[in-house]
Amino acid sequence: MIDTLAIIKKYYTPGSLAYTSLVTHCKLVAQKAVYFARKHPELALDITFVEEAAMLHDIGIFLTNAPDIGCHGDKPYICHGYLGADLMRQEGLPKHALVCERHTGTGFTRERIEQQGLPLPHRDMFPVTLEEKLITFADTFYSKSNLTQEKTPAQIRESLSRFGNEPVQHFEEWSRLFS
Repeated sequence: MIDTLAIIKKYYTPGSLAYTSLVTHCKLVAQKAVYFARKHPELALDITFVEEAAMLHDIGIFLTNAPDIGCHGDKPYICHGYLGADLMRQEGLPKHALVCERHTGTGFTRERIEQQGLPLPHRDMFPVTLEEKLITFADTFYSKSNLTQEKTPAQIRESLSRFGNEPVQHFEEWSRLFS
């Protein structure tokens, strides 16, 4: 197992708001993802990878402008996934990079990125593997703006519905698969 906290500490100062926001959120996501993975042994998920990738999925947030969670970068928050993926590729972790890149919301198709004029690279960035889907699903339950409050499925559906029906459909599919 890789030392995810050592990797995080390369980019974040322990005790800072950004570090606390990231680590608290990612620990919650990792716990929930591992819980679901263990609940479904028939899916043969790589639990070690799930835990590692969940801990690193938001590592790119410090490069974005999200001062309420201590991040003072120059990119829009929506960019944190692909920015984190670049960091994970530099760390020699290409599978972890894909989780970073594909987890935002419930993922984005190239078509949706282009149609909505999102400030993202024009490529598909949505979860493909079961592990990627599981981490993305677990991530929907937690926000970095309210670190200790787990969202209900109804709150998640409402939040996702602002982005259209497709994200809600993904959430429903993953709920059936992992819950």
